[in-house]
Amino acid sequence: MAIPVARRETRLLVPALVFIALVVAAVASLGTPLITSVATSFHVSLGSAQWTLTVALLSGAVATPVLGRLGAGPHRRATILVTLAVVVAGSALTVLPLPFAWLLAGRAAQGVGLGLTALMMGVARDHLPEERGAAVIALISVVSIIGAGVGYPLAALLAEFGGVRAAYGLGLLVTAAALLTAWRSVPEAPEGRSAHVDVAGAVVLAAALLLVLFLAGERDLWSRHLAVATGLAVVAVVLLGVWTVIELRGTTPLVDVRAVRHPAVAGANLAMFVGGIGMYLLLTLITRYAQTPHGAGYGFGLTTFVAGLVLVPFSVLGFVAGRLTPRVRTRIADPLLLAGSAVVVSGGFALFAAARSDLAELFAAMGVLGFGVGGFSAAMPGVILAVTPKSETSSAMSFNYVVRSVGYSLGSAIGGLILTAGTRPDHLFPDDGAFTTAALVGIGAMAITTLTSLALARRRPSATNP
Repeated sequence: MAIPVARRETRLLVPALVFIALVVAAVASLGTPLITSVATSFHVSLGSAQWTLTVALLSGAVATPVLGRLGAGPHRRATILVTLAVVVAGSALTVLPLPFAWLLAGRAAQGVGLGLTALMMGVARDHLPEERGAAVIALISVVSIIGAGVGYPLAALLAEFGGVRAAYGLGLLVTAAALLTAWRSVPEAPEGRSAHVDVAGAVVLAAALLLVLFLAGERDLWSRHLAVATGLAVVAVVLLGVWTVIELRGTTPLVDVRAVRHPAVAGANLAMFVGGIGMYLLLTLITRYAQTPHGAGYGFGLTTFVAGLVLVPFSVLGFVAGRLTPRVRTRIADPLLLAGSAVVVSGGFALFAAARSDLAELFAAMGVLGFGVGGFSAAMPGVILAVTPKSETSSAMSFNYVVRSVGYSLGSAIGGLILTAGTRPDHLFPDDGAFTTAALVGIGAMAITTLTSLALARRRPSATNP
């Protein structure tokens, strides 16, 4: 049973949770449109500037399970406030006139905020009526995805007219607002809970995730030093195996691996992993195609700001799907919604593969992608939380978001590898056909996601744990 809060507090709580989730997602994505501006302003290579995005994803992936465990305990409110304070401090570092290393440190601190999404879900599940809580959790899941579409064009516009510091100033402003909102609106966790952080498990998992996401982001390493990349991949797999053993033997695991092995949870995480690869692959393909100059024989040569506007249909239709899903799930089971959403994303791939000669077609493909991703994101928590105790909401969803982060990173890396393979030695840009090949790979990934979701739908769900 949800812990009741006053009616006025409930009205404030829902927009506060959604706002915080939107802010941390949007701020973490600020690195994407600013890479070129950072390289120019700080006189570093594009590869180095790319780390302003990568380091945020890395710190978010590492912090998420730790924050999820802390969020399952009695000090959830303090965890949220301290984490947002770290994000605000990081945002200040990105604005101050400091060397590039400090910018990276600030971006790493901003990325820590990505771990708050699951905690927002835990608050909603504890303090809102069941039906209302489920709808809010679905909405939080959606805004954590579409936040990139909100932050991208705004950051690009500010960078174009005010420079990179002005764009990062937006991050400082909204994160400070999020901290104030959390301080005023987030209630204490219910009494009687305890949570201990498995330090050994956290360190091993952090090392494994750092290797996985590093390998996903360093495409040149695979093409130039395949043996080294393969060796590091083996080390990452071994570390994940060691981490699993630690979690199974520990009395207070960072992630309850036994619960993760539940068929519904395992299937949902597999669908999230493969689906995340496909979803981010298409997002990468469309944005890169839109910015490719006409001289390549295709593309539209859009500026960073205009290319950011291509993400608007993604955000708008993703939000629409997120709002519709709670109504639809009263008639259709969550696994079937996952399967249907995966089919919609496949439709976006098919549209991009068949028709991309007009800018309107790119907008259409991005809109279809957004609608599919929005439905998928809104349905995912329902599959996992149906078999998860309320006290483990933050921890269970944190693990799902780690899986999502890895899937997204691999999707971006796979897209880059396919396009690199389709680039002739004497050309700067890949052949147009490489985009079609990547789209077909994405359709295959979404087919696996659809089949996995349908397999989940065939299992009779267990009763929700208290």
